[in-house]
Amino acid sequence: MKTFDEITQLISTELDQINWKKEPSGLYEPIEYVLCMGGKRIRPALMLMAYNLYSDNLEAAILPALGIEVFHNFTLLHDDIMDRADTRRGRQTVHKIWNDNTAILSGDVMQISAYQLMAETPAKYLKTVLDIFSQTAAEICEGQQLDVDFELRDDVKAEEYLEMIRLKTAVLLACALKCGALIGGAGTEDAQNLYDFGLNIGLAFQLKDDLLDVYGDEVTFGKKIGGDILCNKKTYMLIHALKLSEGTTKEELQSWLKIKDKTQAYDKILAITAIYDKLGIRAICEDKMHDFYRKAVANLEKVTVFEIKKQELRKLAEELMIRNE
Repeated sequence: MKTFDEITQLISTELDQINWKKEPSGLYEPIEYVLCMGGKRIRPALMLMAYNLYSDNLEAAILPALGIEVFHNFTLLHDDIMDRADTRRGRQTVHKIWNDNTAILSGDVMQISAYQLMAETPAKYLKTVLDIFSQTAAEICEGQQLDVDFELRDDVKAEEYLEMIRLKTAVLLACALKCGALIGGAGTEDAQNLYDFGLNIGLAFQLKDDLLDVYGDEVTFGKKIGGDILCNKKTYMLIHALKLSEGTTKEELQSWLKIKDKTQAYDKILAITAIYDKLGIRAICEDKMHDFYRKAVANLEKVTVFEIKKQELRKLAEELMIRNE
């Protein structure tokens, strides 16, 4: 069994072998820039780790795993345009260095390349894997649209938010695990349990991201802290703050949410964070995050391989819960 570190090193090495030095350079340079930013490589690693539960020869799953990573980065490229994000992983985003049109086109090519890589799945599993991947791609778009819709609503419920992040974030982790398992020869039940493991870890992962956006360290997190607060993003934390606040606290929160002036950005972040502290919002978010983590562990326990083989997946899930980036 390969460790997570060994698998991520393999993925990075294989990603470096993809040739993006093509013409027109204005189309391909941004792709190379994005993929050289690094990142945790969690999604392709999950695919190979699931595959490795059933097969020791990773060769058959490497290219599809790269497809998952290229696709993930394509979604980030387009997300950054929609969110008007200035930085990603501590570096300027593509649309800031180049422009929106270039970022859109480069993202389109990345999506096409992702499908080409996924099409390298062994023929026996190709249709099943492509069907899962295509469904996942559509669900991610659905999640992104819900996220956009929420910007115009003041009545978003916690369960609606959780459904949005399930679609936008969790399904790709789940897809990676299920596809990896199937390519490795897993049975239907094991593949589904690994899919459910990915869903629950993905939900916990996004809630951790929400927490880090407020309480994280800007240097290790790789993004400006308080970005969600500044754009009034309907996170699990804000939704609960709106629900639980009363009287002058509610009036103060509503007042800060109306402020768009960039010169008051720092004060807005401090004020809303203080309201979260007062209402115990951090603990509420952490409790929900750990609830999903416990569900994920239960899903993993149902997978019918020797316990020792599942140790790396269990260890990764634990590390995702205590990460600070």
